[in-house]
Amino acid sequence: MRKVILILGPTAVGKTSVAIELAKTLKTEIISSDSMQIYRYMDIGTAKPTPEQRQEVTHHMIDIVNPWEYFSTGQYIEKVKEIIEKLINEGKTPIVVGGTGLYLKAMTEGIFRGPSADWQLRKKLIEEEKSQPGTLYNLLKELDPVAAAKIYPADLRRIIRALEVFFKEKRKISELQLALTKPLPYEYIKIGLIRDRKELYSLIEKRVDQMLEEGLIEEVRKVLTLIKKNVKTEIPLPALQAIGYKEIAGYIADMYSLEEAVRLIKKRTKTYAKRQFTWFKKDKDIKWFDITNKSNPKEIAEEIYLLHLVYQI
Repeated sequence: MRKVILILGPTAVGKTSVAIELAKTLKTEIISSDSMQIYRYMDIGTAKPTPEQRQEVTHHMIDIVNPWEYFSTGQYIEKVKEIIEKLINEGKTPIVVGGTGLYLKAMTEGIFRGPSADWQLRKKLIEEEKSQPGTLYNLLKELDPVAAAKIYPADLRRIIRALEVFFKEKRKISELQLALTKPLPYEYIKIGLIRDRKELYSLIEKRVDQMLEEGLIEEVRKVLTLIKKNVKTEIPLPALQAIGYKEIAGYIADMYSLEEAVRLIKKRTKTYAKRQFTWFKKDKDIKWFDITNKSNPKEIAEEIYLLHLVYQI
C-alpha cells in the first residue's frame, strides 16, 4: 500500500519546522493542507513557510490562487492527488502538513459533491440579507435546521452556500453531506503534535505580535487594494475570513482600534486552535506526540521518526 504521512495539530504548535526536518530526513517534499496558504500575497498572516524554508524543502499547494478567487475543497483534492501520485512514482513518501480539518477529511474520508456556484442566486441572497439582516440564517433554520445548527449566524459565506445547495439541488446540504466521495487511496500515517495549552496560547500571542512587527497591517492593506481592484461582488470572500486579515481590515475601516484588533486576533486564534484539537481528537488513528517544553524542531523530528516512522516506511 502506498503511504502518505500527515503532520497534524493546532495552529502555532510547530508543525511547519518539524515537517521540514522530517522531509529532509526522508528526502521528500511537503504538501500544505492549509486553506489560507493557498492565497498569493497573504504571507505574514497565514504563517507561510519562509522563502528560505521553501528552498530547503519543496512545498506544494502554496500561492496557487489569488485572494479574490474561489477554490473549493474538491479542487484542492484533485490537485493534491496529482502531486501525491507524482511523488510516489518518484519513490518519495509525501508529507502533508496543516490544520484545515476539511481538507484532511476530504483526503482521508471523502467529501460531498455539491453544485457549482450560482452567482446570480448569491447576489440575490446578499441583497436580501442587506435589506433585512439575519433573514438568511432564519431561512436556513427553516429549510435545513441541521445545517443551521452547525453554522455561526454571522458566517454569511457558509449560510449562502447551504441555501444555494438547497435551491439548486432541491435537497438539504446536511443530507448531501452524508453521501461522500471516496477517499484518496493511500495508507495514511497520522502524526499529531500537541503542547500544553498555556504554552500553546503563549506561542500564539508571540506569533501575533511577530506578525505585526513583520508588517501584517501593510500586507492586509495590499490585499484589500488588490481585491477592490479585481472583484466587484459583495459576497464575502473566503480569503478575508482568515483570522488576522478580518480583524486588521476592521481596524483599517475604523471599526475599532488597533489594540482591539490585536486582542480579537489573539482570542480568535486561541479559539480556532481549540476547535482544531477537538476536530482531530475524534480521529483515533492519530498518534499524538506531546512537544511541550521542546523547541528544537530537528530533535522533535528525530524522535518522531524513531518512534513512529522508521518501521512504517
